[in-house]
Amino acid sequence: MRRASAVAWFGLFSVVFAAAMPAAEVQFGGQVSDWNGYEKHDFEVDGRPVLVVTPRAAAPGKPWVWHGEFFGHRPAPDIALLGKGFHIVYMQVPDMLGCPKAVAHWNAFYQELTSRYGLAKKAALVGLSRGGLYCYNWAIANPDKVACIYADAPVCDFKSWPGGKGKGKGSPGDWQLVMKQYGFATEAEALAYPDNPIDRLEPLAKAHVPLLHVFGDADDVVPWDENTGIIADRYRKLGGEIVLIRKPGIGHHPHGLDDSTPIVNFILQHSLPVDK
Repeated sequence: MRRASAVAWFGLFSVVFAAAMPAAEVQFGGQVSDWNGYEKHDFEVDGRPVLVVTPRAAAPGKPWVWHGEFFGHRPAPDIALLGKGFHIVYMQVPDMLGCPKAVAHWNAFYQELTSRYGLAKKAALVGLSRGGLYCYNWAIANPDKVACIYADAPVCDFKSWPGGKGKGKGSPGDWQLVMKQYGFATEAEALAYPDNPIDRLEPLAKAHVPLLHVFGDADDVVPWDENTGIIADRYRKLGGEIVLIRKPGIGHHPHGLDDSTPIVNFILQHSLPVDK
């Protein structure tokens, strides 16, 4: 009886001890390479190529930055944030221009990153140019999963770009992609579409998602007043917080800032846990 009791107590202790042990952290796999001194992991999620650049030590809460498009362009903010413990991620869904199918792929990637790998429940989104369509459309569908949005010369209305229905040059080839990816039968149907980012800001305002827009006021590709200007006006009327950084006389390029400190600080401010 004593031996049986001892065995029973040992078994109970093992169960309790195992339950108290932290779960082993799942490591990113895939093909590993160097990116500016940090490990970059390339693999697939939901049938799409993805990448994750990992910091040497994750910051508390495992914050992360998610690029809508053009990962690696003007990388200074990413490098600085990696040094602060952020992960940097990107999913290849090119030529989808933020359509519902692209949002569905992003949903699958988000689930993988947060559930399997334990990244923070809220991501900092970075939308450069057409990447604005990806970031804003996903954010509007998932406002509770967004820490903040940094948008740089962002497309916020596909009628402006690639449609070219305002002051901008437009892009006929990309306009045909909009027609295809969004399933429009006619151009009139595309022009009447009511769900561009400029039209659907209320969910983000209600969720108090802070925005930062950097733009050139001489942009003739993605005119700022047809995109950023409308976003700023409507978001403020909804009670939302938006910071604008204007680059006088600058066109669509170059993106970013010569000193990326304001971008880095904005993402840090809204992504890291608040000390209490």
